Parts: sequence; structure tokens; C-alpha cells
Amino acid sequence: MKYFQVFFDSTVSYSKWLWSQITLEEDTLWGNYFYFLIIVSLLFFVLEWFFPWRKKQPKIRIDFWLDTFYMFFNFFAFSVIVFAGISEVGVMLWLDFLSFLGVQKIVMFNVSDWPNWIQLLTLFVLKDFIEWWIHRMLHTVPFLWKFHQVHHSAKQMGFAAHLRFHWMENVLYKSIEYVPLAIIGFGLDDFFLVHAFAIVIGHWNHANFRLPIGPFRFLLNNPSMHIWHHAKHLPIDRTNGVNFGLTLSVWDYIFRTNYEPYDGRDIELGFAEDEYFPKTFKEQLTQGFNKK
Repeated sequence: MKYFQVFFDSTVSYSKWLWSQITLEEDTLWGNYFYFLIIVSLLFFVLEWFFPWRKKQPKIRIDFWLDTFYMFFNFFAFSVIVFAGISEVGVMLWLDFLSFLGVQKIVMFNVSDWPNWIQLLTLFVLKDFIEWWIHRMLHTVPFLWKFHQVHHSAKQMGFAAHLRFHWMENVLYKSIEYVPLAIIGFGLDDFFLVHAFAIVIGHWNHANFRLPIGPFRFLLNNPSMHIWHHAKHLPIDRTNGVNFGLTLSVWDYIFRTNYEPYDGRDIELGFAEDEYFPKTFKEQLTQGFNKK
């Protein structure tokens, strides 16, 4: 009963929080994740419209509306339906397990005394490094690749493709990240700032808009590099994927998974036999669990 109550209370709490974000009950846009996501998306929509990298690509590209729906489902509706409650129950189970083992304190490193900018930088680098490995795992583990195919089913690239991913990716990323980040003990405000920056870079990586960044391309992921991550045809020794960086590209250069042989503006996107891949949200919802 305790866990059911935790699930119920967390779901209600998240739903109230989301409603307060939508209705602007706090009378400010600062920290408002709902409208932040919409504003950033609209900004990149305008940039793609007036300054397209692939000029022959339609302004409203293939599956644009499907990807827009994914934005509201993955970032908000999924949490209302189940994820907010499941996440809190998972945390409770983890803490109860640690308590059973005699571990009373999960935070092992006190970063509260560090300067704020060092805390943010540490969180940003550590979180991105963990996500790089998770992303690589999504490509190399066959069972997980079935989920990740939803994201790679985009046949034309645009900022909204960043938002198309299987709901299981929410579960995987949050679950695997939780323990190492909880051990350090960062605050919610820190997570919001780091996540907000990652959203902007993620939108840009997928956008039909390119901004030359010179030597910073070795540090930050960018459209020229990320387009190859979505390439349908890769060398035989790179079939598990390339350019796994989410925000930082440096990990790919360090671990030699970088690949950018030439300007990939017009390369074909997708994966082998993607013409048979489910096209609707309803079909993609169960992708990875069906037998086909």
C-alpha cells in the first residue's frame, strides 16, 4: 500500500505542477519548462523557415506533426499517465533497499560548498558523459536498438526530430542516471539549467539550420556532425553507429566514434529496411515489445 500511495501522490503532484506551468500560476516564465520548450521550438522553427540548410526540404517536413505530438507526449503526458509515479516508486524502492543493507546516506560527495559555476559544470559534464554511454548502448544492444529505431525513423531532419523517441528511452536514461547523480547530490535548479541547455543544443543538432562554429565543433555537437548519426548507409566497420554525442562531441573524438567524411547535408537518413517500420504513433508505442 505504501508504494501505491507514493505512486498516486507523485502522479497528482506532477499533474498539479504541470497545470501550474500551463496556467502561469507563478506569474513568471523563469523556470517554466512547459513554455520554455514551446518557445525554443518556435525559435528553431523560424530559423529553419528563413535560413534552411537543406533548401529543397519542405518547410513542413515529413512527420513534422508526429514529432510535435511526441514533444508533448514524451515530455509531459507520459509523466502524467505513469512515469512520475513509477519514478518516485523506483526511488523509494532503491532507498528501502539501501536501508535494508544498512546504508542510511546516499549522498557521498558534498558539492554544496563548491562555487555554483563548478557545481553546474560538474553536473553538465558528468550527465552528458553518462548519456553518451547510454546512447551508445541503445545502438549496440539489439533489444534496446528496437526502441531507439523510433528516433532514427525520421526520413527528413528538423528540430522536432529531436523530440521523437520511444517512451522506454525516458525510463532508461532516468533510471541509469539516477544513482551516480544522486550520489553527488545536485539540486533541482541545477538540473533545470543543465537540461535546458541540453534541449537547446539537441534542437540545434537536428535542425535544418546550420551555424558554423569553427573549432568549437570538437567540443559541441552540431548539425553537420549529427546528420551522420542518422545516416542510413555507414561503413561496414561502423554499422552500430557513429557520433553518439548528445550535447558534447568531445566524447566521440576521445573514444574514436566520430565520423564526418564530407558535407552530409543531402545524405539518406534512416536504417536498413526502415520502409517496413511502423509509421503511426500508435504502432510505434509498442515498438520493441512486439514479435515482428
